Amino acid sequence: MEWIKDYWWIVLIILIGMFISGMKELRRVDVKKYLKDKPELPPHRDNNAEWDKDDDWPKKK
Repeated sequence: MEWIKDYWWIVLIILIGMFISGMKELRRVDVKKYLKDKPELPPHRDNNAEWDKDDDWPKKK
């Protein structure tokens, strides 16, 4: 751990680079396109852990 005392600035540069890279990638995300093409959620279990009786999904054969 002695090397951290000598090379702390390199670790700092790497962390800043990771932060800037993450911000650039987040800037490329198109939220409106994602929300427009968002898939439908499957039916969920209720609090009693029983499936809904009137399910709209097709039956498996």
